[in-house]
Amino acid sequence: MRFGPVGLDEAEGALLAHALSVGTLRLKKGHVLSQSDLTLLDQAGMKTVVAARLEPGDASEDEAAEALAGAFRGANIHAANAATGRVNLHAARAGLFRADRLMVDHLNSIDPGITFACLGDRIQVAEGDMVATIKIIPLAVSAVSLKQARSAIAAPALARVLPFRPSRAGLVATQLPTLKPSVMDKTRDLLRDRLTAAGSKLVEEVRVDHETEALASEIGRLARKTDLVVVFGASAVTDPDDVIPAAIRAAGGTVERVGMPVDPGNLLVLGSCHGVPVVGAPGCARSPKENGFDWIVARILAGETPDSRDIARMGVGGLLKEIPTRPQPRQTGEDRADGGVSIVLLAAGRSSRMGETAGHKLLARFDGEPLIRRMTRVALASKATATVVVTGHRADDISRSLDDLDATVVVNPDYASGMSSSLKTGLDALNHKAGGALILLGDMPALTAGHLDALIDAFAEDGGKSIIRASDGERRGNPVILPRAAFSEVGRLSGDVGARMLVESGAWPVIDVPIGPSARLDVDTPEAVKAAGGETENGD
Repeated sequence: MRFGPVGLDEAEGALLAHALSVGTLRLKKGHVLSQSDLTLLDQAGMKTVVAARLEPGDASEDEAAEALAGAFRGANIHAANAATGRVNLHAARAGLFRADRLMVDHLNSIDPGITFACLGDRIQVAEGDMVATIKIIPLAVSAVSLKQARSAIAAPALARVLPFRPSRAGLVATQLPTLKPSVMDKTRDLLRDRLTAAGSKLVEEVRVDHETEALASEIGRLARKTDLVVVFGASAVTDPDDVIPAAIRAAGGTVERVGMPVDPGNLLVLGSCHGVPVVGAPGCARSPKENGFDWIVARILAGETPDSRDIARMGVGGLLKEIPTRPQPRQTGEDRADGGVSIVLLAAGRSSRMGETAGHKLLARFDGEPLIRRMTRVALASKATATVVVTGHRADDISRSLDDLDATVVVNPDYASGMSSSLKTGLDALNHKAGGALILLGDMPALTAGHLDALIDAFAEDGGKSIIRASDGERRGNPVILPRAAFSEVGRLSGDVGARMLVESGAWPVIDVPIGPSARLDVDTPEAVKAAGGETENGD
């Protein structure tokens, strides 16, 4: 590839290096210059353009990105379409993402213009989650570099998703007078949810006294009829010969390890009985917050057999919670809610459920007004200190409908990767003193400024320390307010994941504010638009 200024008489077929705007002519970076383009540029008085001219065998940025993405066949990874040299890669199935650091480092050393970034090794992912991205830096790469990079990616161990295997699990919970049945019920339900997310089932629960013989009997029985046995003890394990490890041995099993260098999760027990894994869950697994128990169960459900040596290597990255005695970035003055609440109005999605003929849901009309304009006016009428509207799909059309409103409009160029990228774009655009962000979806026509003010008032009364969530009185809904302390966590999200992930993480208290049915009413389909009293963009 030859890069640099080139005369217009030699530029036909070259790739434009930088976007150009001359009169009514607008050309994007990477545009293949045609003779008609060059004629118009010449008429505008231009003599040269900065462009890349491909040599035999060179691949343009999008061609190269798609070729590399195609090398992942068989890895349970699928690619989105390439744009501006980037292809995002997503999990084709729920499972455990695996990546070999040395092989990824080798891939990234082949050519500085070819980059590959991915999640950490052994991260649990859902179907559709973004797991990696390929970005071609220059406008084209050579055939030699592309061939070497494709070979590196084709190696089975470089990056892949190990799909979860549907498994049947049994739960043994031990009882003591100090442990409330309601806590045990919640623990069971939470375990069921964890297993369901991995395509597995909790098929039986049994409760016994917290003593070795009774527990051993049930461990042995369940190990003969399930693929995984989970034990929740009424009392924490304090010794390798305590009740849970002793019961595994008494049932004829073996204990692989007691304790793990992951916090929360230190008091985990790992063993087996009749060839079936037995996991003694630490007390922290009674919470939905990520802990060492999640790490071990995910590996087991993905077909791996973790052992004592594997657990011993979990210390780096194993500090999953903050320590109260340690200075915490989340506690700085900037994180206090003294800057008020700003609104991030999400309006970047593709509106795919509207079908091909009805148009964009945010441009549907309610009382003659585009829905996104209606939502922006509601936001501006609330007590919020500022409103940022994040656009993506049909950004120009949405922006035009807001021309005379006092809202900041920002474009998320990566909107196709999912909601998390739009959240990041919106938060990045807020004033650095914002104490909280009200995340407002663009398709909730029944919301009023009063509803938003009720959430903002609850946030202020709490001192800006909690997540505030709208509900209909019984079920959770939208919008939500994230405290400033949660902003940095949004940066860790990927794919089509919204604020709900943070709400359910357990990292912050959650306060529900009932606002009635409006918290649950959105319009994703033409039928929903009409039922809510609107008319689709195209009048269908």
